[in-house]
Amino acid sequence: MGPFHCLVLHRTAFMPHSHPTRRDFIRATAATAAGLAASQTASAGSRPPLALGTAKSCIFINMVGGPAHLDTFDPKPDAPSDVRGPFRPIRTATPGVHLSELFPKLAKLTDRFSLIRSMHHTAPPVHECGFQLLNTGRLFRDGPEWPSMGCVVSFLNGDTKATAFPPRHFVSPVPEVNTGIQASHGFGPGFLGERVPFFYGGVGCADEWMYRWMEERNEVNPQYGPTAFGQNCAGCPEGITALAGRFITINQFSTVFDSPSWDCHAAGGSLRTDLSDIRNIVAPGFDTAFSALLTDLEARGQLESTLVVATGEFGRTPKLNSNGGRDHWAGCWTALVAGGGVKGGRVIGRSDRTGSEPADRPVTPQELVASIFHALGVAPDATIPGPDGAPVAVYPGAPVAELF
Repeated sequence: MGPFHCLVLHRTAFMPHSHPTRRDFIRATAATAAGLAASQTASAGSRPPLALGTAKSCIFINMVGGPAHLDTFDPKPDAPSDVRGPFRPIRTATPGVHLSELFPKLAKLTDRFSLIRSMHHTAPPVHECGFQLLNTGRLFRDGPEWPSMGCVVSFLNGDTKATAFPPRHFVSPVPEVNTGIQASHGFGPGFLGERVPFFYGGVGCADEWMYRWMEERNEVNPQYGPTAFGQNCAGCPEGITALAGRFITINQFSTVFDSPSWDCHAAGGSLRTDLSDIRNIVAPGFDTAFSALLTDLEARGQLESTLVVATGEFGRTPKLNSNGGRDHWAGCWTALVAGGGVKGGRVIGRSDRTGSEPADRPVTPQELVASIFHALGVAPDATIPGPDGAPVAVYPGAPVAELF
């Protein structure tokens, strides 16, 4: 049985109204752990080594809820109507590359970023699995929690005191996201514990350092739009300078319930987000903020030294559901990667005609995490002390060489 058949079996247990418990989550993720480990090992040994990157900073954006790739960055205009959805593709600054009409500002900037259109994983298609894989490169179920990328980078750069100030790494605006299951999302220090500083905050945060930083800015930046997400992005260029250049994680939303997010089940009740919300609220907020961030970093001369990554924890079903929305789908989705030595204007990987699975150059979250470590100059053989103190490898897979 192939990995995508396994994925379908897991998906039936985690439809939006089944309300999986923490026990369900642990049991289901355990069933896929061996396959993930095997794919990581194979990936790590399949490509020649790259010259280490020289980026000084990373801004990692979680597009909370999982954007529907067919409605955003991988439109399929020739697919049946219940697959292609209601949005038209538009031309971009890169010949032959199209985005959804929801991103007119980003369409003008495609020469600044690359698209990975073949992201996928074979773990259960629930938010918690996706977040663990994206934030740490590992699926740790109920075992020791792996530290986030930002915490690993902080540790490797000598930030080994929990009281380090000002912080070089923080999560904004909250260190967790409400996705329904009480399981770690991989935002924190994990088994590194108090050996690394961990800060969080954002607009309206009372944390002393973050409060001072926001006060220094003293105004809303209209270029980034009026959303809290936009203003958190607006603080990043200054934050990079204040942080002496390391790692900022931004969660676009703090919950997938009762308010618009990328989690567009259109199921009503607490899962009410539908494609009209995506059109009117969610996508415009991202288009404005992300395009402003790239433009601002470039104008300040910071883009080449700052890796910027934006992606969801999974994609969404190729076919619209009975409500006109889309449900969870880990078989394929898209990541945006810019700056930090990454070549712009590229499309890496390709999904099949319905966006169901990769048709070419499949990329895993483990490889994306490895690419971030690579861009930041982390040595391929780097280790950190594991849960029992013995060294464990930092890289969960091989970098995506085509990005560089």
